[in-house]
Amino acid sequence: MIAEIIIDSSVKNLNRMFDYNIPKNMENNISIGSRVLVPFGRSKKLEEGFVTNIKESTDYEVKDIAKIEEQSLTTEKIVLSKWMAKRYFSNISECMKLMLKPGTTTKNFANRTKDKTALFVSLNMPKEEVKEYINNKKVKSEKQISILNYVMQMDSVMQAELIEKTNTSRAIIKTLEKNGFLKIETKKVVRNPLNDKRINRTKNLQFTEEQQLAYSEVEKSIEKNEYKKFLLYGVTGSGKTEIYLQLIEKIVEQGKSAIMLVPEISLTPQMINRFIERFGKEIISVLHSKLSVGERHDSWERIETGEARIVIGARSAIFAPVQNLGIIIIDEEHDSSYKSEMSPRYNAKEVATEIARYSKIPLLLGSATPDIKTFYEAQNGKIELLRLTKRANNSNLPNVQIVDLRQELANGNRTMISFKLHKLIEENLKNKKQTILFLNRRGFSTFIMCRDCGYVAKCKNCNISLTYHKKEGKLKCHYCGYEEPLITICPNCGSKKIRHFGSGTQKLELEINKMFPKASTIRMDIDTVTKKNSHEEILRKFNEEKIDILIGTQMIVKGHHFPDVTLVGVVSADGSLNIDDYRASERTFDLLVQVAGRAGREHLPGNVIIQTYNPDNYSVQYAKKQNYEEFYNVEIKLRKQLRYPPFCDIIMFGISGEQEEIVSKTANELFTNLDKKIKEENISANLLKPLPAPIDRIKNRFRWRIIMKTNISDKLIEIINECLYDKELLKNNARVIADINPTNMM
Repeated sequence: MIAEIIIDSSVKNLNRMFDYNIPKNMENNISIGSRVLVPFGRSKKLEEGFVTNIKESTDYEVKDIAKIEEQSLTTEKIVLSKWMAKRYFSNISECMKLMLKPGTTTKNFANRTKDKTALFVSLNMPKEEVKEYINNKKVKSEKQISILNYVMQMDSVMQAELIEKTNTSRAIIKTLEKNGFLKIETKKVVRNPLNDKRINRTKNLQFTEEQQLAYSEVEKSIEKNEYKKFLLYGVTGSGKTEIYLQLIEKIVEQGKSAIMLVPEISLTPQMINRFIERFGKEIISVLHSKLSVGERHDSWERIETGEARIVIGARSAIFAPVQNLGIIIIDEEHDSSYKSEMSPRYNAKEVATEIARYSKIPLLLGSATPDIKTFYEAQNGKIELLRLTKRANNSNLPNVQIVDLRQELANGNRTMISFKLHKLIEENLKNKKQTILFLNRRGFSTFIMCRDCGYVAKCKNCNISLTYHKKEGKLKCHYCGYEEPLITICPNCGSKKIRHFGSGTQKLELEINKMFPKASTIRMDIDTVTKKNSHEEILRKFNEEKIDILIGTQMIVKGHHFPDVTLVGVVSADGSLNIDDYRASERTFDLLVQVAGRAGREHLPGNVIIQTYNPDNYSVQYAKKQNYEEFYNVEIKLRKQLRYPPFCDIIMFGISGEQEEIVSKTANELFTNLDKKIKEENISANLLKPLPAPIDRIKNRFRWRIIMKTNISDKLIEIINECLYDKELLKNNARVIADINPTNMM
């Protein structure tokens, strides 16, 4: 018997099958999906690989498989890996690794995550006998009685917890074991991040007429066991989550499982709490990058065994080994974080579509501001559109006002807060209501510059200006992490006229503290959520401790429900408008509508102030109206006129390396090959000549790019893979990637 094996490697010329002999003693234990160790090449070290096929014979002289590690992947996951590798121009093994249990993908076996064990204490006799011993004074020690009472209450308890809770010692527990009252066993400890959550259970809310209609349409597909794609398009606060909850309840009642994807880690705590309140924590498993490897490892096992039937997580949770999947739900489907920027550069929505189609289950996408492509497909009948036009609790959408920052400057206001916003913050503080201030830029100043010679402090590894972080007194690069002390004298001309330009969340926090010294503030950005559970702690404090003002970047704007927030201030709407990307207007509109949706979600009226230097921009104006469809109608016409997605696909080829000459040479060779092949196959494509990327150096690597506008097809994917895996191209010491519809064009 012969196994076809793919070696676990990101090297492009190893992205193929190698034949290996299956020793007789392994034939009954090996199957497609098995993870094996094999001798490879001249190396004495064994390489890890995956069995992708088993056949009777081979034409080659082959080596034996050395060891079977474990059954890791199902046939379905192998098929999905091959589809992803082709679609996203990556090695098959890179896709397979996304589907492996966390903590088992490292090649260093000593570092692999192992099951955590601990000593557990339980009774060694019936409770009635123990009570009798205590009542008859045969157990006299108060500490022994305390231990026995605690164990009777808990049935089984970790020894460490028992010692802590009863303020006793191991010696006393050992005595009780010796006397036959207790038994001490080593057991596996499940690392569950939900263990400490104490939340009251809730019941289903009454649906509005619109919610009921939307629910019923998806329910029909569940009943028919059919694949169907839905878009739940509802204004902020319209009760999309309640529909998710009741659909998943239906799935669980049928003995099936569900995957619920959310875009941001910061969204996960509130979503998890809603789900625990409804279903309890026993059948819920959480997967996201802020968990420890051990927690993710154990969550994966609970999903694999079928103990956890509801999976909530970020992008990678789509690969969880869910048993008997019944529905996939993707909340805030417009969010760019569903697209991976690391190899393999997959789109979780596309992967979910493939899984749903294969599994014959519904896929539900939800958003108040759908992705333009998703809404276009819904308008053209490829996706079924479900609408929620009103807020679920009959609260009104907030009142939105635009403030022209040019006029503020003309009136002598040089602070970050307009007169109008200042007044409304004062009123909110007086009325004991909460405020959210949004600024999508962290740090203190965007860059620092010498006023005499124009010198700008830049990263030594990347061609990008350093951001000033006042609290640490450092200049930091947000691309590679390089940092250096703040300069006070220009290294170019010796001048002391170093000035700070632009503003970030740190500077905003400082200004707010000066303006409103009695107000309590809290900041949420990537600098304040580095520790585990810090994002959850910030949101908890803001909500429970009634902190007056929450300042943050885009992680505060989506999905959160704060009943006492009646004012939202967008400090600058211009950051996302001025990026070099065809989606700049869409992203600006999405952000503004989503952040506006945090205000007035209960019965109190909400106010939103949008500060901008571009008050007449159509994305700002339609965000003021909170009218997605009017914005969509303008944007889709522009996209059609300029032939941008959804009227085409954009494929970006990135070429990078340490020597610019080699990068340039590789880019031009790739362009020539692509141009030749698409002409030979008569494929309609607009292939732009290679040029340095807008940020032409990151982490000391020079960067060039080639852009292709076309309609993706199987033949084109085949051509691109041929060019990327061309032997002559691979000889160059440059990294080449291809990305379909990338989120970052820089």
